[in-house]
Amino acid sequence: MGLAVGATATAAGALALGRLVRRAADLRPAMGTVPAEFRSPVWYLLHRPYDPAPPRRGTLGERLAAGLARPGLGRPTTVPGTAGAAGAADVPVVVYDPPGRTAPSGALVWIHGGGMILGAAWVDHALCNRLATELGLLVVSVDYRLAPEHPFPAGPDDCYAALAWVHAHAQELGVDPGRVGVAGASAGGGLAATVAQMAHDRGLPLAFQGLVYPMLDDRTALRDDHGTRGAIAWTPEKNRDAWAWYLGHPVREDEARPYAAPARRADLAGLAPAWVGVGEADLFLDEDVDYARRLEAAGVPVELVTVPGMPHAADMVRGIRPAAAFRDSLVAAVGRGLAPRPS
Repeated sequence: MGLAVGATATAAGALALGRLVRRAADLRPAMGTVPAEFRSPVWYLLHRPYDPAPPRRGTLGERLAAGLARPGLGRPTTVPGTAGAAGAADVPVVVYDPPGRTAPSGALVWIHGGGMILGAAWVDHALCNRLATELGLLVVSVDYRLAPEHPFPAGPDDCYAALAWVHAHAQELGVDPGRVGVAGASAGGGLAATVAQMAHDRGLPLAFQGLVYPMLDDRTALRDDHGTRGAIAWTPEKNRDAWAWYLGHPVREDEARPYAAPARRADLAGLAPAWVGVGEADLFLDEDVDYARRLEAAGVPVELVTVPGMPHAADMVRGIRPAAAFRDSLVAAVGRGLAPRPS
């Protein structure tokens, strides 16, 4: 029995090592496209070779990660979903309410990344803890529905429902409705931009939008002039498939549905003040810089932060100093954007 268990463990270890070796070989050329300070070995652990199949739900890794006890704040609850054909009965969220928060405080609705097809609210647990405790904010992280099972408009509807819930319950939550913002990373940044547009159009006050290397423009998937951008973490192939699953059809020039891709909106006037951040090795560089410039041209206060050589989602990898400074810039911007207003 002991020999059998030992043999099984040895075989499993060899299989895992083989996968890691294949990942390293697959990623090594891409690693050569970014500066040395961004070449963390963590990329090899995170890397997955391109797979055109839709993501699998409920994998062992997902179940184990979801069940982990996480230090700090974070209280799971649900909020009412948006009525309508794509509306959910309720939307899972995680509420971060730091001890000693001075009410009424600011509040931030945070939206996780994952290409509209992956991820969960717990992915950004550490950042949400930091935003809540360091800035004295109520933070609500949204576990929105994912494509391809739930294509547009399910994701934006769920995220807007969380924002509407914060406003509807501002008094009991101890929140100043004039100091409510929305932010997110990658797909979450794109959804944050969409929610900011929805809030403007529906008359819901919004003080700030934080767009962290946001996924804004489906038309990037129609281009083939990316050079070495997108070689690490989020590639052109992944982007093309994710947009198709999210939209419910392959990307095309004539997408006309409002809010389907926030960069397609023609009139950006009146939107909430924005912080937009992206690395210069990120596939989303052009669309993010263009959106920031269009916001500015429309009279929206905007801070644009670009980091030379930084690939997508590098701020999630510990030990990369320029990426840590990038995240610090975001936290500072949230603090300024949701600070008390002069009376």
